[in-house]
Amino acid sequence: MPTLQFKGRNIIWNHHLTVPYHTLDEVPTNSFDPEKGEGNIIVEGDNLTALKALLPQYAGKIKCIYIDPPYNTGNEGWVYNDKVNSPLINDWLGKTVGTDDLTRHDKWLCMMVPRLKLLKELLAPEGGIFISIDDNELGNLRLICNEIFKEENFIAVMPRITKKAGKTTGNVAKNTDYVLVYKGEANLELETNTVALENYDEEDEYVDERGNFKLSQTLDYGSIQYSPSLDYEIELDGEIFRPGGVSKKEMLARQKLNPKSDWCWRWSKELFEFGLEKGFVSVKQSRNGKRIYTKTYANATIKKNGASYFVDTVERTKKVTTLEFIENQYSNDNSRKEIERLFGSKVFEYSKPPSLVKKILFLATEPNSIILDSFAGSGTTGQAVLELNKEDGGNRKFILVQMTEANDAEPDKNIAKDITAERIKRAITKYDLNSGFTYYKLGTAIDAETLLQGDLPTYEQFAKYVYYLCTGQHHSKPKEIKPKDYFVGNAGSTAIYLIYEQDFEKLTQLALNLSLAEKFRKASANKPVVVYAPACFLDEEYLQDFNMQFVSIPYNLFQKNEQP
Repeated sequence: MPTLQFKGRNIIWNHHLTVPYHTLDEVPTNSFDPEKGEGNIIVEGDNLTALKALLPQYAGKIKCIYIDPPYNTGNEGWVYNDKVNSPLINDWLGKTVGTDDLTRHDKWLCMMVPRLKLLKELLAPEGGIFISIDDNELGNLRLICNEIFKEENFIAVMPRITKKAGKTTGNVAKNTDYVLVYKGEANLELETNTVALENYDEEDEYVDERGNFKLSQTLDYGSIQYSPSLDYEIELDGEIFRPGGVSKKEMLARQKLNPKSDWCWRWSKELFEFGLEKGFVSVKQSRNGKRIYTKTYANATIKKNGASYFVDTVERTKKVTTLEFIENQYSNDNSRKEIERLFGSKVFEYSKPPSLVKKILFLATEPNSIILDSFAGSGTTGQAVLELNKEDGGNRKFILVQMTEANDAEPDKNIAKDITAERIKRAITKYDLNSGFTYYKLGTAIDAETLLQGDLPTYEQFAKYVYYLCTGQHHSKPKEIKPKDYFVGNAGSTAIYLIYEQDFEKLTQLALNLSLAEKFRKASANKPVVVYAPACFLDEEYLQDFNMQFVSIPYNLFQKNEQP
């Protein structure tokens, strides 16, 4: 498969593996009715670090991911700040990516790749990822997603009208962007949306039984395959009508020149007489005189049974599976109006309308799905989740990740708290969405350097991470964690233990010794045991006799197994 080459690729391609896991620390004062919105969370912090922190609980659990990353237009003022140990990357840090930056596409890809890789780990096999993007990076994003999510999992690039009229380049109006869609490793079941066809805007005496109607094409048409049986005179209200308004004499003269091509009626004489009797025919004035038109009703049509015709009931609808965001309701005009409705002013740039995300959620989620947006911005995704739940009675949950975006000029700036979370609060109140959320900040890093400095997580936080490292799975029964017994949990036929305390002095004295090994073996009924501990006082022979595996902490914390 072709690969996309860019500056820094070899440096960042596996950078997501070196990002340390961080705890998620609840901030109750920033939460809002968490008991009503259990499972809805907002995470304040860098999204790369936050995605890694979410892995232990949500790996393979996210049904729908929607992200709206920087479009890299050069006017967004974004800065590459990932902590990568490389002189090249270090030279990029802290510098705004502008239009005159010759490496802006390289920087954007270096920023996106590790995030996309973590998003892939979070995505459920039957899930889908939806990414908003415009022309600046669409080509690069498509190629890099082919590598990360696999080309065979590509679903579509769907256009969206961003505004009625945009800036022009020559004669081309720039008023579109796109939603790029990939599925997980399994089939993504997109819901079908049945909608009524438009333009049925007229009614007659049959409206109660047939619904409104629209005038279809004229009854006559210029045929390239003339048929004598469809060439007949029609008398209506004392007027004689012929196909195309051509007299019999003129038609015969034209037939001599080309006997296979001329005007005729679309309906046979028998069908016309039935349609006229049942109200399916109308005479209207046109530029070339009166013409005969046929009516198409929303809920009725003419059908034939043998030699007889009858009026049958029909519902003229279409099933929409793939999205066409070409209606004005999906435009940025609506997103601006929604922000102003909630805040009273324009407090955020580049937001998307809830209708766009809600349509994606309708197609790609189920009533109990988890939805993730790691570029949460103003919180559109959270509002869309809650609105759709209200409409269909669902219990979908959202995870929103947003940075503070504080800087030297605005050290107190906090978009996550003041805009993302605040918007969700206001939407819940204004639209009676009967929900809430829990607010978290990224906490302590669980890596060798941090642990050795004495900045220690709680036992439960560390235990959940250890379980994930050992199994590659979310700890589904965290209540089984027993700090006093150093017990983390069972994974299949294997028992997992963590010898640890949130006290640096005590931690330096802890080790897997003979008495603990015997205790673990007895408690686990001699099944395989994995023990995470600062040290081990047993040799390899003892460990084999006890059917036990020792993992050193903190030095082996990056050794992740898919299964114990």
